[in-house]
Amino acid sequence: MRFSNYLWLLLLMPMSVWAQSKGQVDFNKDWKFYKGTVENGEKNTVNDEKWATVRIPHDWAISGPFSDEYNARSGGLPFHGEGWYRKHFTLTNTQKDKQVAIEFEGVMNNSEVWINEHYLGKRPFGYIGFEYDLTPYLNKDGENVIAVKVAPEDLSSRWYPGAGMYRKVWLNVNNPVHIAHWGTFVKATNVTSKVATVEMEVEVENHLKNDEVITIIQKVISPEGKVVELLETKTVAEAGKTIHAFKSFNMLKPQLWSQENPNLYHLKTEIKNQKGEVTDTYISRFGIRDIKFTAKEGFFLNGKLTKFRGVCLHHDLGPLGAAVNRRATERQLQIMKDMGVNAIRTSHNPPSRELLELCDEMGLVVLDEAFDEWGVAKIENGYHKYFDEWHERDLRDMIRRDRNHPSIIMWSIGNEILEQAKKDGWKVAQRLAEICHEEDPSRPNTAGFNNYYGSIKNKLADQVDIVGFNYKPAKYKEVIAAHPEWIIYGSETESVTSSRGVYHDTFLKKYDKFSDNQVTSYDIVGPVWAYPPDMEFKFEKENPSILGEFMWTGFDYYGEPTPYGGRDNSTNGYWNDDWPSKSSYFGAVDLCGFPKDRFYLYQSEWTDTPMLHLLPHWNWKGFEGKEIPVFAYTNAEEVELFLNGKSLGKKVKGVDKAIIPVKFRFYEGPNNFESPYRLRWDVPYAAGELKAVSYIDGKVVGEEIINTTGRAKNIELSADRQVISCNDGEDLVYITAKAVDQNGNFCATFNGELQFDVKGTGTFEASGNGDAASLITPNNKKLKFFNGLALVIARANEGQEGTITISAKGKGLKSTSIEVETKKTEQAKGLL
Repeated sequence: MRFSNYLWLLLLMPMSVWAQSKGQVDFNKDWKFYKGTVENGEKNTVNDEKWATVRIPHDWAISGPFSDEYNARSGGLPFHGEGWYRKHFTLTNTQKDKQVAIEFEGVMNNSEVWINEHYLGKRPFGYIGFEYDLTPYLNKDGENVIAVKVAPEDLSSRWYPGAGMYRKVWLNVNNPVHIAHWGTFVKATNVTSKVATVEMEVEVENHLKNDEVITIIQKVISPEGKVVELLETKTVAEAGKTIHAFKSFNMLKPQLWSQENPNLYHLKTEIKNQKGEVTDTYISRFGIRDIKFTAKEGFFLNGKLTKFRGVCLHHDLGPLGAAVNRRATERQLQIMKDMGVNAIRTSHNPPSRELLELCDEMGLVVLDEAFDEWGVAKIENGYHKYFDEWHERDLRDMIRRDRNHPSIIMWSIGNEILEQAKKDGWKVAQRLAEICHEEDPSRPNTAGFNNYYGSIKNKLADQVDIVGFNYKPAKYKEVIAAHPEWIIYGSETESVTSSRGVYHDTFLKKYDKFSDNQVTSYDIVGPVWAYPPDMEFKFEKENPSILGEFMWTGFDYYGEPTPYGGRDNSTNGYWNDDWPSKSSYFGAVDLCGFPKDRFYLYQSEWTDTPMLHLLPHWNWKGFEGKEIPVFAYTNAEEVELFLNGKSLGKKVKGVDKAIIPVKFRFYEGPNNFESPYRLRWDVPYAAGELKAVSYIDGKVVGEEIINTTGRAKNIELSADRQVISCNDGEDLVYITAKAVDQNGNFCATFNGELQFDVKGTGTFEASGNGDAASLITPNNKKLKFFNGLALVIARANEGQEGTITISAKGKGLKSTSIEVETKKTEQAKGLL
C-alpha cells in the first residue's frame, strides 16, 4: 500500500514509552554486578556480597580499557562476554497482594532473567524494552532475588553498542485488574486548528478468576493542566483476558503540537471497580498535530511545508557510553537544535525513552528505526541470527512502546539491509510494512536504501510508503522522473569525515591516511560514497519535492573509525589496521559535544539568526608566505576578510563561489565544484590577526577574529549550567576546559596534559577531549587537551544541596576552578 496521495492526519498521543502508572516503582538502585561467568548465577544462594554495587543505567564496557584486543569497529571496548546483575528485595505490605511485574527499558544484549531461580525468559535484541510478570514466583514474606544474565557477542554490532543494563528498570505494582503494559493509544483524524477528533484505545487486563464490572474514566488534561474532556465507559473485564475499550470525542480549538510550540496534553485513565474504588491510574502524554506527505510538494506539519534538516544519531552519549542519562540526551539535542536541526533519525535501532520524551518537548520530529539487519548477515553475530524468530515481536513492541509520541512521524523498517540485492527481498519488506500498518495506521513507514539499483529492481522501494535513499543525491532527478508517485528523502547523507581543529598541510587535497590518525576539518573529505554537505544542498534545491535529509552524523560515536581501519558495511572481522583510531570522524560535533567547523556550515544554511564562522586556526609557523585556504561560513549576504588590519576584499555569498574538490559514487559533475554555500580566500600566511566581518544590507551583523597565539598559559573553565538538580542524583553538569595564552587567545593547537578534580556536593562522572585516536578512557581525571579543548562531567549527589567545585591543572598552566550549585528543585505536580 502506497500513501503518496493520502493525507496523513494525526494526533499524538500518550507518551508511549513513558505511560506512567501509579504503581510504578523506581528499581534502579543497589544492583550487584559481576563481569564474567558465574556458575548457576541465577541461584538465590549465590554469594554476591563482594560484587560491585551499581546504579542502573549501567554500561560495563565504557570504562575500558581501549585495546586492539577488541574490535575498533565497535569502539575498541570490551562490550562482549558474560555479565551478571542481581538485586535483592522484599515486598512491602501494600505490595503483597498486587500483580507485580518487572520492566526493563533495554538490556544490551542476549539477556536472560530469573526471579527466585524461576526462568522468566530471554530477549536477544538489546534496543527494545520488555516486561515479565513476577507475581506467581514471589516470596511475599521474605527476600526475593532477581538475576539477569547478559551475554553480548563479539562481531555483533557495526558500532559500539554498550553492554549490560544500560536503560532503566521499573517494578510495576498493580491491582489484578489494571491497564496493560503500553496499553493506551491516542490518535486523531480531521485535525485543524478549530477541531480534532480524538480517538482513545485502552487495554485492560484482568488477572482474577472471575469477571469484573469496571468503569474506565478518561480525563483529557490541557497543557495548562485543566480538564478539557471527561469520558466514562462501563464494561466487563473478562477473567484472565485483556479487553479493548474505545472512546472518541471532538476537541474544539486544540492546541497543536508544532516545532515552534510543542504543546502536550495528558490523558489520565482510571479504573474503578463496582464499589467505585479507583484500582488503577495511568498517565499518558500526547500532542495533537496534522502530518501530510505528498510526492510533489513534500512534508507538511499542521499545513506548514517543512523540510527535514535532520541528523542521524547513534545511541551512545560520548564519555558516558551507552548508559542513558536524560540531561546528557537533552544536551545533545540542544546542540543539534543550535545547528538548525529539526529532525532526528534513530539510527539504526529504537532509541531511549528519554530521547523521545525530549523530542516531544523540544519540537523535533523523529524517524523511529527498528533494524540494521534482517535475515541476511552484515556481521557474523548480528541480528540476522534472531530475525526469523523475533522480528515481528520486536517491531510490534517498538511501535506499541513509541506510538504515542507526537514527535514520531515515520516508522523505519530497516537500514541498508542486504535483502536489497535479493530477488525476493521485497517479501520481507512487504511483511514488515504490513506490521507497521497493523499496529499504527496513522503513520507511514519507510526504509533507508543504499543499493540504488537493487532496491528499485527488486521492488523493495515499492513496499514502503516513503522511500529513503542513502547517499544518492545525484540520482534524485532520475528517480523522480521514473517514479513520480514516490515520496523521497535523503535518509542518510554526506558522510563527511573530519577531526575538530585539524588542518593538514595538504589542505584541500584528497587523502589516503595520515600518520596522526586524524582527518582535515575543511569539510570536504569522506569515503568513496561520501560528499560535502554542499552537494546535498545543491541537489535538494534542484529537486524541491525531496522531503529533506538526515546527515551522517550529528555527533561522533564510538566505533566505525572510517577512514581508519574501515572497509565497508558488510565486512566481517576486525577494523584494527589503523589502531588507535576507535571512534567515528563523521560527526558535525565531536564525542564531547564540541562543534567542528562543519557544524557552522549547516548552521549557515539551516538557521536565520545572523552567524559567521571562520576557519582554519592561524598558527602556521614555518608556512610564512604560503597560501592558506581560508573559509567563511555565514548566512549573511557578504563577508570581508582582514589580515592584520588590511582588507583582503569582500565576497558575496552565492556569487563569489568557493572551489572545493568533489568526487563520489553516481556523481558525474566536475571534480572542482564551485560552491555557492561557502566563501574562500587563499591567504599568504603571516602571523597576527585574521578577522572576518559579515554584512546584511551593507550593515555589520557579525565579526569573528582568529589570532596567532603564544604558548598556552591558562585554563578557562565554563559550565553549561550554573545550577543543577540534586533531587535524584541523575543530573549532570558539563564543564569545558579551554587553553588560552597570556592574552586570553584560544590556543587551537595545544595538546598538553591536564587533570581535573571534583569536590563538594557532586562527583566526577567522566572526561573526554573528542580525539578519535585517544586511548584515555572516560573514567580518567587525567587526560590531554585536544586542539585546545577538554571536557569534564560531574554528577550531583542525591539530596545534597550545596556547591560542586571543579578544578583543573596542567603542566605549565595556571590552575583554576569553577563552582556549580546543586539545589533541590520543585517537582512538577503529578497527575497521579
